[in-house]
Amino acid sequence: MGLTLDQARAIVAGTLAAGGERGFNPLTVVVLDAGGHVTAVERQDGSSAKRFEIAHGKAHGAVAFGWGSRRTMGRAEDFAPFVTGAGTAIGPLVPVPGGVLVRDAEGTLLGAVGVSGDNSDNDEAAALAGIESAGLVGQPD
Repeated sequence: MGLTLDQARAIVAGTLAAGGERGFNPLTVVVLDAGGHVTAVERQDGSSAKRFEIAHGKAHGAVAFGWGSRRTMGRAEDFAPFVTGAGTAIGPLVPVPGGVLVRDAEGTLLGAVGVSGDNSDNDEAAALAGIESAGLVGQPD
């Protein structure tokens, strides 16, 4: 079975809670299933405009490539034409940390979480905390 709505909602709640506990700026969280379909989204009050698109791009790239957006950033630094071409071929992706794959305990890919609102490292930290709070495993790279 894939990522359930209850799991996606738990990830969102855990991500937002972690951001609040750590004093992060207001966040937007997008959870995609393994097919890249939006399963859950929340935007905190005060999260700036277009954060959905950024969070979605982080998660979308993670699902599309099968690795977290931190690795995509490395690919962009090493070979920018790859990321540019991939974005043209597969749609929006944002090659900075904050897009994290979601796996179950056996390692099966369930989907990805994208977070935007604070700096990219904090976005990633909130995503990892949210995934863990849902009893799942995050893969940031």
